[in-house]
Amino acid sequence: MATRYRDRNTRGRQPETPDDTERLAWWRAARFGMFIHWGLYAIPAGTWQGQPIPGIGEWIMHRARIPIAEYEKLAPQFNPVKFDAKAWAQLAKDAGMQYLVITSKHHDGFAIFDSAASTYDIRDATPFGRDPLKELAAACREAGIRLGFYHSQDQDWHEPGASGNDWDFPADKPRDFEGYLRSKVKPQLRELLTNYGPIGLIWFDTPILITQAQSEALVNFVHELQPQCLASGRIGNGAGDYGSLGDNQIPAGAIDGAWETPATMNDTWGFKSDDHNWKSVDTLLRLLADLAGKGVNYLLNVGPTALGEIPAPSVERLRAIGQWMRVNGEAIYGTSANPYGYAFPWGAITAKGAKLYLLITRWPGDQFTLYGLRNQVRKAYLLAAPTTPLQVEQARDGAGQYDVLTLRMPAQAPDPRVTVAVLELDGAPSVDRAPRQQPDGTVALIPSMGERDTPSGAEGIEIAQSGLTQWYDPASALTWRMRVSTPRTFEVRVVTGTQRGLRVWETGHRVAVHVAGATLEADLTPDERIESAHAHYFPEFATRLGTVRIDRPGVYDLRLEARAINPEARGGLALARVVLT
Repeated sequence: MATRYRDRNTRGRQPETPDDTERLAWWRAARFGMFIHWGLYAIPAGTWQGQPIPGIGEWIMHRARIPIAEYEKLAPQFNPVKFDAKAWAQLAKDAGMQYLVITSKHHDGFAIFDSAASTYDIRDATPFGRDPLKELAAACREAGIRLGFYHSQDQDWHEPGASGNDWDFPADKPRDFEGYLRSKVKPQLRELLTNYGPIGLIWFDTPILITQAQSEALVNFVHELQPQCLASGRIGNGAGDYGSLGDNQIPAGAIDGAWETPATMNDTWGFKSDDHNWKSVDTLLRLLADLAGKGVNYLLNVGPTALGEIPAPSVERLRAIGQWMRVNGEAIYGTSANPYGYAFPWGAITAKGAKLYLLITRWPGDQFTLYGLRNQVRKAYLLAAPTTPLQVEQARDGAGQYDVLTLRMPAQAPDPRVTVAVLELDGAPSVDRAPRQQPDGTVALIPSMGERDTPSGAEGIEIAQSGLTQWYDPASALTWRMRVSTPRTFEVRVVTGTQRGLRVWETGHRVAVHVAGATLEADLTPDERIESAHAHYFPEFATRLGTVRIDRPGVYDLRLEARAINPEARGGLALARVVLT
């Protein structure tokens, strides 16, 4: 049997004290931030010795296995004379971002600030001769933007005690990781947390060698220096103040706790001259809306050039997002996740107090229908036109609850990207959380909303925060109780994905679905790839099991069983959802 894959534990701690809750308050309300990856790697910009190096730009030292002595020669060439801290902070503000996180030291070990703990920094090793983080700290304070620092605590390809570099420092040689933490990581963290004013967060990354005790000690060290400063979940071992999903990872539904998705506008983080695969403004806005509807912060990256300029395509996209946010930011800032828990084919929902915000990305025409809302709607309107009410109709179901909501809408979407409708309710949102058929006729069943059936002696099904299962034992099963309102013949598909860290679809599984007296069975295949912004970095594949007829409205159980699971699959059966269309 293959070694089972276990994701690094980048979930944050559950807040245990009032101090924990207070520390997170600003970050939960912010929802949208700017990530900046900037360092020596911007000079080669993806090319080394005339050859393009595959992969992300900031990993060029690792991917090309560049010796330290050679990589250090980049420092005398680094002179970002076009760096303008005020322009960077203003761009974040113009985009509607509430916080900014910049790489103080990435995995290459080079500090982008004036560090007394190392001469391998921008002040001592480059002709630039300034501390850009000092200037950025002042600019962010002036702009009202919270400042955070990315700091690689585990990988440092410049240090023999850290992880990552096995070409200068052979992997079979012992590493003094504790000595590296003591001599470089903690001194540089002390500098960052004492020399730059109030810091919103330290964004740690890639826990590899770090132990539970070391993770907890670093978080405590951060809190001792600045009690209100957050530590990201990538400190590892569940010790952070909030959780970090995978790069560009979009969860299947709303998730418990405090989470963030770091994301790129193209395919790289650090500047790479040949990466022109820019996401459209439409895609970026829809991902922002989707993540907000799942209770997840969106930390969107820019990768400045070696001269200190943010690429024009990034600037153009951020300014367009900012225009939308100036009208619709109320539906993002300070909101909580969609109370239904699952995603909708037409868009997303966020909540705040007695309001629901419908972030509509697929325009329904002149009539919008929402099932399962039990509140009375007192008022409805488009956020872009709050003084013009929308006509509301609500019908009660047999239990006397408000079950079917209809809004009369403009025939054409006022905003072709994302239009926001507001529902003012008679109290806190109350909804029927059972998965159900949507107005377009589809039903989507995500793992977190199913009941796990684990017989005695069997191994249970794990459900990751991404929404995928780690399902290894065919004796276990998942069952959903779903509501069908419009009888029809449904086509049943099982969608499987790729686990974070693996990103390889694993074959060899066979499943069966039981619903409405029918049984459908098939081998899972990668034949039908799902093309979407959600699945771009974590590919998904659908397997068609067949069709089933449901003749009357009602509540039905759908049971998914694993007939066989490949014992060599490191991630087990990685179920994303079952879809009836």
